[in-house]
Amino acid sequence: MSTHANSVKRFVAYFSMEIALENAMPSYSGGLGVLAGDTIRAAADLRLPMVAVSLLYRRGYFSQHLSEDGSQTEEPVVWKVEDFLKEEAARVTVPLENRRVELRCWRFDVKGVRGFEVPVYFLDADLPSNAEWDRNLTGGLYGGDSYYRLCQEVLLGVGGVRMLRALGYEDLTRYHMNEGHAALLSLELLGEEAVKAGRTAINGEDIEKVRAKCMFTTHTPVPAGHDRFPIEYLTRVFPQQSKFFDLKDAAVAELVKRSLQTEQNYPDLQEAAAKGAHLNMTYLALSLSTYVNGVAKQHGVTSRQMFPEVPIEAITNGVHAGTWTSPPFQQLFDRQIAQWREDNYSLRSALGLPPEEVWSAHLIAKHELLEAVREKTGLSLDEEVFTIGFARRATGYKRADLILSDLDRLRQIAKNAGHFQIIYAGKAHPNDGGGKDIIRRIFHAKKALRKAVPVVFLDEYNLDLGGKITSGVDLWLNTPQFPLEASGTSGMKSALNGVPSLSILDGWWVEGHIEGVTGWSIGEPRRSIDTADIATDNSKEAESLYWKLENIILPMFYKEPRLYIQIMQHAIAINGSFFNTQRMVQQYITDAYLR
Repeated sequence: MSTHANSVKRFVAYFSMEIALENAMPSYSGGLGVLAGDTIRAAADLRLPMVAVSLLYRRGYFSQHLSEDGSQTEEPVVWKVEDFLKEEAARVTVPLENRRVELRCWRFDVKGVRGFEVPVYFLDADLPSNAEWDRNLTGGLYGGDSYYRLCQEVLLGVGGVRMLRALGYEDLTRYHMNEGHAALLSLELLGEEAVKAGRTAINGEDIEKVRAKCMFTTHTPVPAGHDRFPIEYLTRVFPQQSKFFDLKDAAVAELVKRSLQTEQNYPDLQEAAAKGAHLNMTYLALSLSTYVNGVAKQHGVTSRQMFPEVPIEAITNGVHAGTWTSPPFQQLFDRQIAQWREDNYSLRSALGLPPEEVWSAHLIAKHELLEAVREKTGLSLDEEVFTIGFARRATGYKRADLILSDLDRLRQIAKNAGHFQIIYAGKAHPNDGGGKDIIRRIFHAKKALRKAVPVVFLDEYNLDLGGKITSGVDLWLNTPQFPLEASGTSGMKSALNGVPSLSILDGWWVEGHIEGVTGWSIGEPRRSIDTADIATDNSKEAESLYWKLENIILPMFYKEPRLYIQIMQHAIAINGSFFNTQRMVQQYITDAYLR
């Protein structure tokens, strides 16, 4: 049994398909994993008795290579698991088809600001006792086809609960599913309840008991983003489980209907498979959770429209202040705001920081970023030139190239209002052709703009590079297509470092934006999200972006730096003090865990 299970009784289990903990540990692909890592760090800071579970990815997400024209190719990431993680003695097996897959786990302890630790367990199927195909299930993150993905989710949900039991975590009363990938943990909990009652099939009583323990955070504002698997896959993975659901029980029949998103009552899962039914992981999680939340107030509204039959709350995401504040700002805060690490709210007193110290901390962060650009690309960007940052996953709805819609206009702005340069970074998913096209378009624009507006695109976007960009630019640009940004957290990282945002009013920015105080909006706020209102006029939004840049932001930066520094201070005081995972986890404790 783990010493952690002995020393501290844990009551919250946090499950996430990806968790970002260290730059050199490729256990994440992007925002979902970074949020999970920041959540666990804040839980450790707050001494929350939590334990976390994920899968171990021996080939990581991927290593990104960009050619001269911006074409992306991918390679597996080679890393030594033993250098970062400690293997535990516990072993469990998980049924898969007619086999039993053996799992071990590796532990990483996240230490909080007061020394409290939250253990994170990474499940690993790469054992000699398993067939080659099964060993590869903990190979790559988001790799393979949808059947491979379902099998990974079985290991995470079913295997995760079994591993926690094997490690001695018997007192857990809350299971937090970070996105629908972890939803199958609810089936394992249902099975446990049935066994306790001496039954082989679950009934309505089991459902109520499991629902009281589970909570679910949805991050996806589009139906296509929710995992759906043919029931035929489920019956293939669990051939012995068709009797698990007693469909004569009204509550069980209702659960199955909702999880399959169907009006029909099937006599058994075999018939559901024959009729081409699908299991929707989001609906399974929604049906078996006592608390469900979106990740920003606007996203809560979007989610309630998508799932009107379920009460959905909203807890706006945050970022871990101690992690994402750059070293020069950490030193400034340590000198001037002594308790900021233990109490992020105290950053509101950033309005009282000496402006010249804020500016000098920013210049050090900017220098660090431009040094990283020089090392990566050989280009020496001018430290006195206004620098815009955009670093997100490269995919269509994030519209990384919106600012590049009219290159002549950009040249004109640079000539009339002041020089500026743009730093990009971001990976496209290997199967996202549209995302890869965006990177190529940025490279094309970079050549066309040449020295008029220097543009760089940095490869291998990761935690370390993300921290340098969010803290080192003068303006954070974010251009998602409304209402497709669930939350977004990169602008929150910038705010901690005094970098204001210029952003579409979607996700967190609806709450963080005060025009001309914490940053600027692109376009007008949208109160409604009816389908008719979703149509986006790219040219209109690009025009809004250009107008603000030319008439407000660049003139202020170059001619009224004192006012620009005031906006930087407001970004820290208003947004940095609130949009952090310390506040977010405190909200989870009061709204969800102690419910």
